Amino acid sequence: MVSAVDRPTTGARATTPVIELQDVGIRFRRNKRGRRNFKDLFAGRNRRARPGEFWALKNVSFRVERGEAIGVVGRNGQGKSTLLKLVAGVVLPDEGTVRVREGVAPLIEITGGFVDDLTVRDNVYLTAGLHGMTKRQIDDRFTDIIDFAEIHDFLDTPYKHLSSGMKVRIAFSVISRLEEPVILVDEVLAVGDKAFREKCYRRIEELLAGGRTLFFVSHNEKDLRRFCRRGLYLDKGALVVDGPISEILDRYNADYGIPPKH
Repeated sequence: MVSAVDRPTTGARATTPVIELQDVGIRFRRNKRGRRNFKDLFAGRNRRARPGEFWALKNVSFRVERGEAIGVVGRNGQGKSTLLKLVAGVVLPDEGTVRVREGVAPLIEITGGFVDDLTVRDNVYLTAGLHGMTKRQIDDRFTDIIDFAEIHDFLDTPYKHLSSGMKVRIAFSVISRLEEPVILVDEVLAVGDKAFREKCYRRIEELLAGGRTLFFVSHNEKDLRRFCRRGLYLDKGALVVDGPISEILDRYNADYGIPPKH
């Protein structure tokens, strides 16, 4: 029987993995053909992919200890973002179990949830509140959020009028102020300018120094080596290698004839 995502909030011991996946699989549709109906979601689901479906992840198992920084490597379309969405609880597995024993700060599709017609100020309160912050906590951190984003002159501007780079600034600033122990990062800073990316990276390093756990999806080898000690290499939805990040990157480069960058 397929398990739902298990997210216990209390009672986890220090020796218990923060994140644990066991034989996880998830399948998606390429098109509307072969659509699963409502009944399929709850009873008698066939684990074989139907016509028009494919396995985005298949038989994936690993454990993550508190404080680890893990880089997820692979070509586009190999299951990296899907893996992070499973950990974030955005999608559910079709088979296997996903256990996340601590709260998650998702830097995935970072501007999702922001409302175009609301002002920047209102969006800060809305988004932070949706992630569990109280009004008092937001009040206390509001100045830090705005200072980091360098967006003081646009507080009462509708969010839809911001540039893509400014939207990333404010979104990263809000999410990085959450106190959740697990951070999920998925290529969200590609839009930002070089100076702001470096500012964000220093913020990530501060969070890691404070004992946070990091899942980091990136095609930037320099960034992966900077933040991560361990790597997961995904190919065609399968976990090919789980090991030190330098070995993972060397294997990935060798598989695709990419000159290594050290």
